[in-house]
Amino acid sequence: MSEYVIHPLTERGADGVVVTATGSGEPLRCCLRDAEAGEEILLFNYTPPLPDGASPFAERGGLYTHIGDCDGPVSTTSYPPAWMGRPQALRAYDARGWIHPSTHVHDGTDPDGAIATVLANPEVVEVHSRNLAYGCYMFRVTRA
Repeated sequence: MSEYVIHPLTERGADGVVVTATGSGEPLRCCLRDAEAGEEILLFNYTPPLPDGASPFAERGGLYTHIGDCDGPVSTTSYPPAWMGRPQALRAYDARGWIHPSTHVHDGTDPDGAIATVLANPEVVEVHSRNLAYGCYMFRVTRA
């Protein structure tokens, strides 16, 4: 049993643009897998939640999701299998929503261990997994 819970994106942006996936790695934040070539997906601007909504570290960025309903990820208590091997930055946040020094980069080989290491610090209340290449928000992690 996992010590953490993954929170996939459930919202859809009203200001989004429908695009056709090229299959070159458009990560879907609703089901935590990459889009398949030819899939119609939604690209929209999103502000990831932070423990304190007034945090000076709040930011916005573009994300992909399915346009309509989605079955969600395979699991919310283990790392997304489709993204194993993908290096990520694990940005840690404290209760104020400020970036915590426990922030960590993992190489994709042991993401569960990397997440556990970051969450081992009691000052960390949540973690955002982010794509290394573009810095994009992928999903949020909290303790179980």
